[in-house]
Amino acid sequence: MRILFISPRYEGGIGGHAFRVAEKLREVGFDVKLMHVPHIPIKNLKNPSFVIFSIIKTIFDRKKYDVVHGFNVPSAFPMKIIRAKKRILSVHGIFSDQIYAIHSSVLGKIAGFTEEQVLKWADVLTTDSKSVQKTYKEKLGLDFVYLPAPLDIKKFNEVPDVNKIDNQIVYVGRDSFEKGTDILRKIEPQIKGKIVYCTNMSWIEAMKNLKASSILVVPSRMESLPQSIKEAFFLKIPVIATSVGDIPEVVKNNETGILVPPNDSQSLLDAINLSLEDKEKASKMAEKAYDLIENFTWEKLIPKYVDFYKNLS
Repeated sequence: MRILFISPRYEGGIGGHAFRVAEKLREVGFDVKLMHVPHIPIKNLKNPSFVIFSIIKTIFDRKKYDVVHGFNVPSAFPMKIIRAKKRILSVHGIFSDQIYAIHSSVLGKIAGFTEEQVLKWADVLTTDSKSVQKTYKEKLGLDFVYLPAPLDIKKFNEVPDVNKIDNQIVYVGRDSFEKGTDILRKIEPQIKGKIVYCTNMSWIEAMKNLKASSILVVPSRMESLPQSIKEAFFLKIPVIATSVGDIPEVVKNNETGILVPPNDSQSLLDAINLSLEDKEKASKMAEKAYDLIENFTWEKLIPKYVDFYKNLS
C-alpha cells in the first residue's frame, strides 16, 4: 500500500504524531512518504503559507497513491488535490476553537466555516480524542474514528540517567495561549520551586528535564490528550493538569494526578505547592498512573493502526 502523509511539520503535537505513525507503518511493511512543504515562520502566516505552497507542490506531484492522509485542517487542501483512492484527515482538536482562542473571533468564524467544508472532503476522519470525536458529532454531525496517539516506550532507552532536582517543576509543549503558559508564568514567583520550560528543545532534552523533575504541569486552556502526560506517566513523574479535553480520561483527581479548572491560577498554584510538600502522595499517584501506560503503547495499538489502513480499500 502506497501512502502519502501531509502535515505542516513533523515534530511536536499532531505533526510529531504523523512522523511516529509513518515510522511504525514502515516497520510493518507499508510504503509511507512524507510531503515536506515550506511555510513562512510568522504567526499569522504559517497556515496560509503552508496551504499555498502545498497546493503548488501537489500540482506537480503526478504520482497516484492508495491513501493520502492529511494531518490537521490546513492539510486538507493538498489532500483534496492529490490523486488517491482514499482520503483521510486527522485532527487533534477543534480547529475553529483553536483559531478563535489564538487569533480573534473574526478569524475563528472564518475557520469555523472552513472546517465545516474541508472536513467533508475526507473519506475518513480520525482523531486521538474522544472529546473531539463527540464535539464534531454534535456540532457538524460528522463521524470520527478514534485512534489514540501511541507512546513509543522503546525510545526512552535513548534518555540517559539523570539526577533528580528537588522541587523542579517542568512544562513540556508549545509556548502558546491555548497551552496556558501565561498562566504558569503569572504564578511562577509564588511557586516553591523552579520551573523549567521545555518549549524549543529536542525530545531527548525535554525528557531529561522531565525525568529530573518533581512535577509535570499542564496548564492548558484546550487540549486533546497531551503526549507529555503519557511520557510523565511512563517516567513516574506526578502530573498536575487542567480538566480540559481528554485529560480527565487518564488524570483521575487525587488518584493518577491532580486536576484543576482551566484559567484558575490560584487552584493551579495551590496544587503545585501542596504536591511539592506532600511528595509521598505525589509519588503514589505517579505509581498508579504508570499502570495506565500499557493501554497507550505501540505494542498495544499497532494492530489497530494496521487494521485501519488495510480496511480502507
